[in-house]
This record gives sequence, structure tokens and C-alpha cells, in this order.
Amino acid sequence: MVDETLADFSPMGKTRGGRGRDYSLLGPDARRAVETGLKAAEWYHTDLPRKEMKAFMQRSDQPAIRDTAIWIGCMVAFAGLGIGIWVSGHPWLSLPFWLAYGVLYGSASDSRWHECGHGTAFRTQWMNDWVYQIASFMMIRNPYTWRWSHTRHHTDTYIVGLDPEIAIMRPPAMFKLFLNWFGIIDAWHSLGRMLLNASGRIHPEEATFIPASEQPKVIRVARIWTLIYAATIALSIAFQSILPLMVIGLPRLYGAWHHIMTGLLQHGGLAENVLDHRLNSRTVYMNPVSRFIYWNMNYHVEHHMFPMVPYHQLPALHERIRHDLPAPNRSIAAGFAEMWPAVVRQLRYEDYFLKRELPPTAKPYRADFHAEALGAT
Repeated sequence: MVDETLADFSPMGKTRGGRGRDYSLLGPDARRAVETGLKAAEWYHTDLPRKEMKAFMQRSDQPAIRDTAIWIGCMVAFAGLGIGIWVSGHPWLSLPFWLAYGVLYGSASDSRWHECGHGTAFRTQWMNDWVYQIASFMMIRNPYTWRWSHTRHHTDTYIVGLDPEIAIMRPPAMFKLFLNWFGIIDAWHSLGRMLLNASGRIHPEEATFIPASEQPKVIRVARIWTLIYAATIALSIAFQSILPLMVIGLPRLYGAWHHIMTGLLQHGGLAENVLDHRLNSRTVYMNPVSRFIYWNMNYHVEHHMFPMVPYHQLPALHERIRHDLPAPNRSIAAGFAEMWPAVVRQLRYEDYFLKRELPPTAKPYRADFHAEALGAT
């Protein structure tokens, strides 16, 4: 359940109408967030006994090895069938296998990138590192850049000017959102950044969160990836076939729709500049296939509140703390039915957002930041 709230409040007492927000990490809203104490502030957490939290945070190789074997095995099988049917002279009949391969490449790799980046998927660290590197390549996300970017996302979740991973800005750019269902904007930006880094340069915004000691690694990886993509394109030209690109590169586009669909639900339409993940994140119940692809990140409030809990423990964590959380959306469709009207309304009123309703058993959120924006009295 949510309350519909239209806010005209900012930390500086300024109405942010029209296109007043600046999501740049180098802009005035970034400075404002620091000056008003939002940066690195204390976030709300549901109270759990230390012993119980240690049990939830226990890592295990077995679930991730099983799921990774299924993921890679299915990709090999679908790509093999797609190639076999294609070269036999029936390219259109291979389409279902390429679509399945694309989702595993262009969407499931997003969740593997994410969880292994946290270092929680496997207990054995080198396994986390290897899967993280592979998934980063599939998503065209430099593993060193994005490790630090995602750290910032968790530290400053949906704080305007500080969070580099705000998916739906206000007002929303609808045409860009549409194109991203096919990975076009995201992949184009990622390729451009890869080539920039391969030339030996770091973008000024990247320099705000990547330590200087890590920047040579960013450049080295970008150069290796550029060579791989160049070799793939050369193979396609040499064989006069799109098949090499159907295996490497293009699935990042035609398989992106699932990770965009689930990713928009994470925070879309909810509050910015609050210090309670129950108010800026959304938990959605999903079908088993989507949960496998998404690696349980549909339990997104729980993940943000306790990011060191492994993905396979999130359902149990959800059951344990659900008394302190807003009611989850019952399905993907229900999540969009709640979120999408709010996003559309933000086209006209950029300060509009959905206020999550906490159950009577929940502890109240912190009201010392942005109380007016949250409709508090």
C-alpha cells in the first residue's frame, strides 16, 4: 500500500519545479546533499539479534555453484541449438533459442554481476571474482568502475546528485526508457565509456568514486574488451555471418528486456532523498523463472537494508522482517500497476512520488530528513 504524495520541498527551501533536478555527480544537488547531511548518513535498519544476522549472512558455495552451472549450461545449450538450426538453413526456426540465450546473457548476467560484485554469491572468493568478471563483460560494465559505482549506490541510495545508478529520473525520459527495453541507450553509453577508457582516459564523474589506484585497472580491462569486440566483428565480416555477434555482443540488446523490467521496479516512482530503504525501494513477489534470472533481487528492500545477506537467504530474511516492511507487490504486473501511473504523472509533476505505507507493527522511519517531502506531520 502507498500514499500518493506531491512534494515541493528541497533541503535548501527551494521549489524544484520544471527540470530543476540535477542528477550529475558534479552538479549543485550533489553539493546540496553533502551540505544537508544526506551523504553517508545513518540509514534505518530493522533490529535483529546479532546471532540471527550472522546466520542470515552465512555464505555458501553450493547454491551459487548449482545456479551458475544451470545458467552457463543453458546458455551453451541454447546457443548450440541456435547455431545448429541457423547453419542448417532455417534461421527463423532458431529464433526461440536465441531469445532464451539472450535473456540469460543480457539479463541473468546483470544479477550475477550484481551479487558477485557484493562478494556474497559464493563463499569462495575466486568464484565470486570469476563470475563477476564474466558477467561484467556480458553487461559491458567495467568491473572496477561498477564495483565502486554500486558501492556508492548502496551508500547513497536514490540521493539526487550522489547515487550514480538512478534508473528513472524526474521527469522521466520516456523515449529513453523505451529504447532501454532493447538495451540501446545503456549499451551505447557503455560502449562509449569502454572506448573512452581504452584510450587511457577516465570520465570526470567516474573519478569522483573510483580510487586513483584502481583507475589503471579500468583502462586495462577496457582495452582487453575492445580487442574482444573487434575480433568478434572481424569474424562476422570474414564469415559474412551475424552469428558471432549473436553469441557475443548482440544478446546485450535483444536480451535486455527482463533486467530492465525488473530493474525499473526496484525504486521506480518512490521517494528520493530519504534515509529509509522501506520508502525508496520495492519488494515484489515473482515467478520462479524470473527469480532465477533475477537471483532473488526482487526482495529489494531486504537487499538494501542488509546488502551482505546472500541472494539465497533473502526469502528467509523477508519472512523474518516482513512485519517491519511495506506490503510487497504480489506480482510483476501488480508492481507495474502501482509504479507506472506514478512515473507517467512525474512527466507533469516531477516532485510527485508514491509514499510507502508501513504496517502497524513497523517502527517509524526517520523524520528528521525531508519530513515535509514525505508528507509527515
